[in-house]
Amino acid sequence: MRERFVSVTSRALDGDPRLALVLAEITMDGFRPARQRHPDRVVNVGIREQLLIGVGGGLALTGLRPIVHTFASFLVERPFEQVKLDFGHQGTGGVLVSASASYDWPAGGLTHMAPGDVALMDTLHGWTVHVPGHPDEAEALLRHAYAAGDDKVYVRLSQQSNAAPRPVDGAGFLTVREGGPGAAVVVAAGPLLDNVLAATEGLDVTVLYATTVRPFDDAALRGAVGRGRADVVLVEPYLAGTSTAATAQALTHVPHRVLGLGVGRAELRRYGTMEEHTAAHGLDPHSLRERIGAFVQPR
Repeated sequence: MRERFVSVTSRALDGDPRLALVLAEITMDGFRPARQRHPDRVVNVGIREQLLIGVGGGLALTGLRPIVHTFASFLVERPFEQVKLDFGHQGTGGVLVSASASYDWPAGGLTHMAPGDVALMDTLHGWTVHVPGHPDEAEALLRHAYAAGDDKVYVRLSQQSNAAPRPVDGAGFLTVREGGPGAAVVVAAGPLLDNVLAATEGLDVTVLYATTVRPFDDAALRGAVGRGRADVVLVEPYLAGTSTAATAQALTHVPHRVLGLGVGRAELRRYGTMEEHTAAHGLDPHSLRERIGAFVQPR
């Protein structure tokens, strides 16, 4: 996804003089040709993440549409006050594009992990959050974000990927498997869709695919659960329970239960591989089968 970000953004800079790119060393090598072509609109501030966001907000005040990029932990967590003030308080728009996501680079340790980024962005008003599950989806959502006027958009890129892309439009959820009347609903976010589909094979569940997780697609969820009692499982590649409040708000009209699965709060103090971290957080197909099956089986 990060390689696709470089190619899509480089071409977008060539075609749209309103776009500007702000970097903090991360991915700078990929953008050297673009910087040579557009030295006034490709800015590298060095390892200064607060300045990264401040420059992006300042460029937005001049009428440009800034694209601001680094690892998620340095884009959302470290300079969160600047995100809150330099975009939110000042009423500016821009596109934040992260890399490394929750645990994509385990050898980097906790300093390079940000499973709480979407939950943190959820405390701010007016942000659209995209979580693509495939490089093709990342390209589509990036293009959508760049052309989105003056909106505030966060695009969360990951090393994890589903095997094939789905048609995404930067709006609601997709129904990828439909269960029978009264079936439980599983919402799979971004790169965890394949694991969810494997885990729920043979279960009577409806599977919704979410690549735009904010705004939360209340209508799609309400349509999937119908008018009766609802059992909903959220499977998210970031902090477990991030969308449970949004789900509860969407389902105030029906009795419901919600199970939020995702990255656990406890720090895993081992490096390992990305796949080992997925399994340790119970997000591999086998673990998901046990957890989802125990929740949705008839009582």
